Amino acid sequence: MHDSVSEIFEIAAGRYLSAVDAEPNRSNQHEIGGLPKVGFKSVLGTPPKSDKYLIRTTMAYIPDEGDDAPEIVRDTVSWYDARWRKPDRSPEYRLYYRNNPVSTRIREGDLMIIARKHDGELVILFTPPDSSASLQLESLFGLHSLEEKFARAQLPAYSLSLPLKYLLEELGVQAIDLEDAEDDLQLVLDRFPSHFPRTSEFSALARERFPADPIGNPDSTLLAWMEREEALFRAYERHVVSERLRKGFGDDGEDVDEFISFSLSVQNRRKSRVGHAFENHLSEIFHRRSLRYEKGGRTRVTENESKPDFLFPGFDEYHDPQFPSDRLFLLGAKTTCKDRWRQVLAEGKRLDRKYLATLETGISVTQTSEMISQQLELVIPGPLHESFRAEQRPVIWSLASFTDAIACAQR
Repeated sequence: MHDSVSEIFEIAAGRYLSAVDAEPNRSNQHEIGGLPKVGFKSVLGTPPKSDKYLIRTTMAYIPDEGDDAPEIVRDTVSWYDARWRKPDRSPEYRLYYRNNPVSTRIREGDLMIIARKHDGELVILFTPPDSSASLQLESLFGLHSLEEKFARAQLPAYSLSLPLKYLLEELGVQAIDLEDAEDDLQLVLDRFPSHFPRTSEFSALARERFPADPIGNPDSTLLAWMEREEALFRAYERHVVSERLRKGFGDDGEDVDEFISFSLSVQNRRKSRVGHAFENHLSEIFHRRSLRYEKGGRTRVTENESKPDFLFPGFDEYHDPQFPSDRLFLLGAKTTCKDRWRQVLAEGKRLDRKYLATLETGISVTQTSEMISQQLELVIPGPLHESFRAEQRPVIWSLASFTDAIACAQR
């Protein structure tokens, strides 16, 4: 079970790139020095004279706001002594990486994090400064007040939240341990022997297998239900996909097009399911708290046929001009924000202030400032607030405070 980042990585360090690091016409591009000072020599060892160690490495560039996926390259890097020809000088150990689609994207000022997993593989990550990804990574690894010299990461011992696990998984680092759900896998197979269940059925099963306190502690309950469902889904998915792979594709078992189609369906199911699960568990919490609400649908719309995720207390009240606007709440629900948060702004013209529930951690100051200027307020489970800067936290609602406000308005 991966409860903390220290269970995945044994050492990590971070810094911001200088021009020498990032610009092609400068001297040391593709070389990373300074790692022995932050403890990496103790885990990477001493390379032989006139030779080098090759180390399996995943490199990734995580772009700024937007829906672009990270650029990921799997390769090897070289760990060597740059002064092996100078026996009169002390060794200078460096990592060398080859030119690749990640290295061509890095720029001066970008955040770089290098980490070694317990299995010996290195992970080298780059992202623009002051981006949401940079805040997420600094929080994940326990890095603070970085400059152009390496600082060793603290590798926090607190539990990894599901959003941070999603981030690591997106970067090719296994962070969701399927053993978490192995005890329940047979139950899932017995209940759904021949097909993937609907997301609502999976969500209900996750709540059944993980009783929590949606009234007294809705924030931790939401995260626990999401985590449980993800583990159940991944275990079931692995079983179903393994069975399909054994059967092969097409008449001869080697139909490439059929395999690609199957692979895309697996990926699309993963992406779409998480958002539905998030809404399902929010709905259950609202129901348990006896809050009156409706979800947007074919006949439940606001202006321009918009279908808000949640409208409190409902659409009849929204369209009734006599109903007080200050007792109406419009809530969007998106597991990640990126640029999609702007969709919520147009979903209810009657309301100046709107809300967005999300599991996104470490949203950049620039983005939260723009949200505030557009009168969009974030609703984020309390345990995730630590990933935000101190000046951001006062304007972020917890799920408990948000549901309390609605309950008060509906009395």
